[in-house]
Amino acid sequence: MTRPEDERLGLFANLAYGMQHILTMYGGIVAVPLIVGQAAGMSPADIGLLITASLFAGGVATILQTMGLPFFGCQLPLVQGVSFAGVATMIAISGTGGIEAVFGAVILASLMGLLITPVFSRITRFFPPLVAGIVITTIGLTLMPVAGGWAMGGDRNAADFGSQANVLLAGVTLVIVLLLSKVGNAAISRLSILLALVIGTAIAYAAGMTDFSRVSDGPVFALPKIFEFGYPTFGVAATISMFIVILVTLVETSADIFAVGEIVGTKVDSRRLGDGLRADMLSSMLAPFVGSFTQSAFAQNVGLVAVTGIRSRYVVATGGLILIALGLLPIMGRVVAAIPSPVLGGAGIVLFGTVAASGIRTLSRVDYVNNMNLIIVATSIGFGTIPIVIPQFYHHFPAWVETIFHSGISSSAIMAITLNLLFNHLKLGNSDQPSVFGAASERTIRYADIAQLEEGDYFANGKLYNADGKEVPLAGSGGH
Repeated sequence: MTRPEDERLGLFANLAYGMQHILTMYGGIVAVPLIVGQAAGMSPADIGLLITASLFAGGVATILQTMGLPFFGCQLPLVQGVSFAGVATMIAISGTGGIEAVFGAVILASLMGLLITPVFSRITRFFPPLVAGIVITTIGLTLMPVAGGWAMGGDRNAADFGSQANVLLAGVTLVIVLLLSKVGNAAISRLSILLALVIGTAIAYAAGMTDFSRVSDGPVFALPKIFEFGYPTFGVAATISMFIVILVTLVETSADIFAVGEIVGTKVDSRRLGDGLRADMLSSMLAPFVGSFTQSAFAQNVGLVAVTGIRSRYVVATGGLILIALGLLPIMGRVVAAIPSPVLGGAGIVLFGTVAASGIRTLSRVDYVNNMNLIIVATSIGFGTIPIVIPQFYHHFPAWVETIFHSGISSSAIMAITLNLLFNHLKLGNSDQPSVFGAASERTIRYADIAQLEEGDYFANGKLYNADGKEVPLAGSGGH
């Protein structure tokens, strides 16, 4: 049978839906090279090259992940790009060794990650709908502050950050998405995000809230150069720090692969997960050669798959080609960069909220009767929400602790997997009396009580009798 992700929609649909994916994640993919480049003291021109390189590397990584090679690529609609998980670590490394040390650490740590992917690829049985639903829900919750920041203007240092005009523009974009989604035409409804971004940008241009004058600045075409910023340098401490980031990336990518598999409705086994993780690590290892950083799946695009219902991996592969074109044609990147952040924020509210809703829908299929699944969900989502609402929660902990748990996605994934193992796989020590969290509304009987029954025992009129018809006294009932 044809897999849902193998659906072919035609060139125009691939281009339209592929561009929708790129517009959704463009702000995220350029943020990392922008932040790291500024922290490393690079010139604006060099930071521009970092951004171009990240677009190119993300496009190559996306095509590898969606189309696949033997042993590489999960062949699912996942958009790849620069991972935000390593920003703090890369800033710290650049402060002591420069951007060259960052590239060296990424190369070695990604190689180490590539070598350990067989371990991660064997955890599929530990990702039942219980764990997958928790992670999907937390992905949506984690991304909501991103949407809020975009809606307020994107740049927290800007004078108009959080202004009424910015929030109003985001609200208008949100309304446009909702109205277009209600249209009976299927094509318009599925393209509601893209059309809302275009209309929202046009409104912003008319209101003087965006500027296309700098689109012509700089070259039209540019090829990425190998080691444009010098040869990488390698250090033990930097590599170890980055390897912790790689472990977090592996956890998050695993969660994204299972999440999109759940949304698409296709099977994700250990072989497919391993292929996806290997593609992630290979892309991350090669990205520094052209001037980029660690690569991972973009969670916001998982939400876009859920919103549009477009499950074809060829759509996302087309998006990868668009990313490569943006990397080779800086002028195209400057056009996309002119889309105001509030417009992205208005669309992001729908996108990221849909991710959380998809997770809730998955959790609705979980059995909560006479087990500890409810407390697993409660604890894992609560634990994953902490770094979302209080980002500085782990600031006084060792750097490696903050690196792992500052991400709500990795926090909830680690907690969900651990608690699922503890309560649903390691039966040793489990009581036959469920806790208050696991108690069901219907009647329950302890295993110890059942073990006391003998052959021929029977109940009649609320009393227990043995095979000879003699009444068996019930403890705690006054002899009956």
